[in-house]
Amino acid sequence: MIAIGNASSLGSARPRSPPVSGGGGGAGAQRGARCRAAATVSRRVLDTDAPVIVKTKAMMAGREGVLSLAQGIVFWPPPPAALARASELLASSPPSLHGYGPAEGLPELRAALREKLRAENGLEGYDVMVTAGANQAFVNLVLALCDAGDRAVLFRPWYFNHAMAFQMTGGADRLAFGPCCPATLKPDLDWLQRELEGRDPPKMVVLVNPCNPTGVALSKGDVERAAALTQRAGAWLVLDNTYEQFMFEGRRHHALGGPNIINLFSFSKAYGMMGYRVGYIAWPLAAEGLGAQLLKVQDTIPICPPTLSQHVALAALTGGGDWVRSNIAALAPNRAAIADALSPLAAAAEAEAAAGGRPAAGAVAGGEGAIYFWGRLPAGFEERDEEVVEWLIKQHGVCLIPGSACGAPGHVRAAFANLERDACAEAAARLKRGLRRLAAGGPAVLAGGGGGGGGGAGADAHAAR
Repeated sequence: MIAIGNASSLGSARPRSPPVSGGGGGAGAQRGARCRAAATVSRRVLDTDAPVIVKTKAMMAGREGVLSLAQGIVFWPPPPAALARASELLASSPPSLHGYGPAEGLPELRAALREKLRAENGLEGYDVMVTAGANQAFVNLVLALCDAGDRAVLFRPWYFNHAMAFQMTGGADRLAFGPCCPATLKPDLDWLQRELEGRDPPKMVVLVNPCNPTGVALSKGDVERAAALTQRAGAWLVLDNTYEQFMFEGRRHHALGGPNIINLFSFSKAYGMMGYRVGYIAWPLAAEGLGAQLLKVQDTIPICPPTLSQHVALAALTGGGDWVRSNIAALAPNRAAIADALSPLAAAAEAEAAAGGRPAAGAVAGGEGAIYFWGRLPAGFEERDEEVVEWLIKQHGVCLIPGSACGAPGHVRAAFANLERDACAEAAARLKRGLRRLAAGGPAVLAGGGGGGGGGAGADAHAAR
C-alpha cells in the first residue's frame, strides 16, 4: 500500500509518518510488519502546490459549452512556414530526426537564437541552451543555482509553476515572497533592496516581465534597478521573458544583460507552439563554468530538447515574424472585451473605498503586457476565490484562474488570448454577468441565494452543462 498525504486543493501538505505494526511474534512477524508498513512519497512533492491548471480542467470536465479564460495559451497555430517544415521533415524522415540530438540544442537553432538575442534583445556575450519549454528552463536554473538552504525571491502574486519548482526541489521553506505596490502591482524594489542588504540575502531573485499572472509590464528603469541591486549583492537575477512580444499601447519589452543575469524565453506563446515544448536559457559567458553545470541538469531531465520541435522553432523564428505580429495585433478586441468584463470589480472597489474600505487603486490591473488581466474580488470573497471560479463555471459557463494559486487569495486571473474574437466576446459577456451578480449579491450567491440581478445567468448555466 502507498500512503499519500491529503494535500489541499491548491496548498501544501505534510506527510504522515508511515504506520508501523507493533507487537511480538518473532522475526517472521517483524518482517511481515515491515512489509505491511506503508511506503511514502517525498516530503518535497507533498509540500508542492497542486497544479491549478489540472484543477480547473477537472472543474470544466463534463460540462459542455464552458469557455476558458484560464490557461495561458493562444488560439493560433505555429506560422505556416514552421508547419511546412514539420511536414517536410516527417515525410523525408531523416535518421537525425528520431535519435537523440545535442543536449544543449541543435547548433543551427542556437546560432539563430544568439543572433536574435543580439539584434532584438540587446544581449551580447550570451550563450544559449534550448529546453523543453520555459518551465523546464526554470527548473534547470533552480537545480543548477540553488541549494535547498538558499533563499530565493518571488514577488506576490507569483507564477505558480515558479513556486512549485522551488517547492519540489526542497526550497519551500526558504522562499521569500516580496510584495508588489498595491496601486501598480509592480514589484516593490525598495523591499528587495532591504532584503539584499540584510543578514540573510537571497541567492536568486525572479522577475517575470511582462508579468504572469498580472499582465503588468516593467519599465527599463525597473529592470535596471533590479539588476544593479542583485549584482551589488552577488545574487542571481532571473528574468522570465516568456511574453516579450506581448506589449501593448506603445510599450517596449526590456531584457537586460550582466554577469549575474540569466534570461529565459519561450516559443510557446507568440509562436503558438504550446504543445511543441521549446524554450531557451540565455546565460552569460561571464559566468564561467555555468554552461557545464546546466548540461548536467539537462542531460538528466530531457537528455535533449525534442528534435522535430526544434526544427519547427527554427522555421518559426526565421520566417514567422509577420505571423506573430499580426496575431498579437488582432488581440485588441479580446483585450478590450476582457477589460470591460472586469469592470464590475473596479466599480465594487470604488464603492468599497468610498465607504471607508480598501483602496480602489489596483483592484483591476494588467493588459499592459502578456495576455492577462488581474482582478480583486469584492469584500466578502477574500478567501473564496476558488469557490468563485467553480461558481462561474457552473452558473455562467466561463473559467478563470483563482488567485490562491499565485499566493493571492481573493483575486482572479483572466486570459484574453485563448479564444478567437467571437468566442472571447461571448466569454467576456458571461464573465461580466457573473461578476455583476457577485458584486450585487455578495457571498450569498455562492450558496444559491442573493439574486443580485442575474441577467442571463440561466442561459449561461445551461450552456455549461
